Amino acid sequence: MKPALFLLPCLLASCTLTGGPVKSVPSSGTLPFSEAVQVGQTLYLSGQLGLDAQGQLVPGGVRAETLQALSNIEATLTRQGYRREHLVKCMVMLRDMKDFAAMNEVYGSWMRRPYPVRSTFGGADLALNANVEIECVAAR
Repeated sequence: MKPALFLLPCLLASCTLTGGPVKSVPSSGTLPFSEAVQVGQTLYLSGQLGLDAQGQLVPGGVRAETLQALSNIEATLTRQGYRREHLVKCMVMLRDMKDFAAMNEVYGSWMRRPYPVRSTFGGADLALNANVEIECVAAR
């Protein structure tokens, strides 16, 4: 069986997979999740909103929030020794699918080829009344 099939039990037990132990990076706040979890050479990032350094949604709607969320992702990648070129999978959640084109324009200009695979879906409510949330996986 491939190591990825054992991911959840390993995360729960902090076991070692091919490539190294599970390493968790706590979030900067008091919320009960990690900013990122590294398993071997794969880095799983929690979803990012378009929050500024003070934890407030940036003004300007979905375009500004998308750019800020991507900047937050890049900051997390950098802190963990990864680059945006290491991104292999992203999931974008939009409060309103009518914002798809605007989000996609910002996302497309920020990402580098080869683009990571991506899923995009709409949801009625996102945390903090955000317009967009982006979650990614990076691998070396």
